[in-house]
Amino acid sequence: MNSGFLLSWIDYLVMIIYFAFVLGIGWALKRYMKDASAFLEAGRSMPAWVAGLAFISTNLGALEVMGMTGSGMKYGMLTTHFYWIGAIPAMVFLAIFMMPFYYGSKARSVPEYLKLRYDEKTRGLNAILFAVMTILASGISMYALAILMEKVLGWNFHLSLILSAAIVLAYTYLGGLSSAIYNEVLQFFIIVVGLLPIVILSLKDVGGWHGLQQSLAPIVSHMPQHYAPDTWTTTWKYTGTAKANPLGVEWYGIFAGLGFVLSFGYWCTNFLIVQRAMSAKSTTAARNTPLIGAIPKMFIPFLIIVPGIVALVLANTPGKGFSLPLNEAGQPIYDYTIIMLLKQYLPAGVLGLGVTALLASFMSGMAGNVSAFNTVWTYDIYQSYIRPTTKDKVSDDNHYLFVGRMATIFGVVVSIAAAYLASMFGNIMDFLQTIFSMVNAPLFAVIFLGMFWKRATGHAAFTGLLAGFFIALMHHGLTFPEGADTLVKGGWIAHLHAYPVEMAQNFWTAIFACSTSAIVTVVLSLLTTQKKSDDELKGLVYVLTPKLNEESVPWYTRSTTLAIIVLALVSILTILFW
Repeated sequence: MNSGFLLSWIDYLVMIIYFAFVLGIGWALKRYMKDASAFLEAGRSMPAWVAGLAFISTNLGALEVMGMTGSGMKYGMLTTHFYWIGAIPAMVFLAIFMMPFYYGSKARSVPEYLKLRYDEKTRGLNAILFAVMTILASGISMYALAILMEKVLGWNFHLSLILSAAIVLAYTYLGGLSSAIYNEVLQFFIIVVGLLPIVILSLKDVGGWHGLQQSLAPIVSHMPQHYAPDTWTTTWKYTGTAKANPLGVEWYGIFAGLGFVLSFGYWCTNFLIVQRAMSAKSTTAARNTPLIGAIPKMFIPFLIIVPGIVALVLANTPGKGFSLPLNEAGQPIYDYTIIMLLKQYLPAGVLGLGVTALLASFMSGMAGNVSAFNTVWTYDIYQSYIRPTTKDKVSDDNHYLFVGRMATIFGVVVSIAAAYLASMFGNIMDFLQTIFSMVNAPLFAVIFLGMFWKRATGHAAFTGLLAGFFIALMHHGLTFPEGADTLVKGGWIAHLHAYPVEMAQNFWTAIFACSTSAIVTVVLSLLTTQKKSDDELKGLVYVLTPKLNEESVPWYTRSTTLAIIVLALVSILTILFW
């Protein structure tokens, strides 16, 4: 197809150099992959700053770059809630309270922590749900990358899908988690450098922030919903009622659904994220990993959401030549926003850097999910239920290293199928939040109760996790977003309630799932007997674990100091854009 993008030889050279670096990192680390621990856990040797940047880059995949730019155009600065209330507080909580348990317990994954704290069946259920979730999330990144290569390079969508899968498979297969982490650090810097020109040029085009506000006022005021003129440039101001803002959620829905359930469920229990911190070289480094990552995290909205808001102005200004492709219902496909902005602003050479930034972000998301999947499959499913360890440690290590590599291949292949499912959803951000609300929300309730209430029992946790997931499925099947054109978006059981937009449906799915999981776990814990003694729970439950002493650590690298700085910065940003 004719994409309309004029890529020069310089653009292609930039991309080729990037691919060479990516594969080169995998090849260089291949000789260190001598056992399963090195391949699946990076030997727990990563410095805090490396783990911190990988921690953020893992999340800086298709979800953020493609999904958040589209959401910026669709929802405006309200999208920053996914950062300032929907990420930073949870990251601080993970660092201060939860990482000592994850890291100190010597668990190799979040499901394995569940086994140590509760029992085997709770670990097994979470491992299966997480494996499915990571495959779907990896497929979303793969789908986004294939769209990019189709629209920018003019390549066939199916060929692009296979090629992107092959590259990620190559460097993850060669270098394991270490390769994924070092590539994520490289990808973080490429994303920032590659997308920064779009921010500068797009804001300059509309007269800066003040000019953007002035240009948005007449556009927003003439929308059918009759929003206030500054709705797209504020965060909390119009969340008093659901109909007053494009997210379609009141302040308490944002605070409870996103700020508590979805964010804590994602950042505190999702092994894809926690795995980066668990690869750090010490407990202090593991705690500092989310805090180091939180600092760039809170400024990322200016890199990807603000250009999305500018895109709304461009699309409604005659003569700018900016428009998004439409779906069969005649609605704009917001996932294409960042691609159209690349086309709009970047000249030859710089365009290649921008395209490479997108390639980096999508490959980062894919590799992160695949590396998390192969660990959970190898340790929590295969080793637990198919082939347990024997007395021959060397033989076991070689065998599980082989299984980890085979799981990498399997994960990539199945992700290709998931990519086609993602193509049915319209906005990948909405699709990902749907998955997270079903899997992470009930899991957070179970892990939170396990860490801070020693009375929680294994039978109760398993039932609570299952009940929360079931209620999430039921809520999704009984409700739907207005204008939904596919059953993937909900309403596949009955149409009992319509939400204004997909995101509102996701927030309430998460709230119902987490609440159900918590209530069931508490009630059944009180009705069942705790089979683990206090000695068995030491290091796994807050009240039974000695507190970390940071007196020997310089004050400026202490976790508490970093946490205060992070919370102060995010509070200032929230006030500025209230």
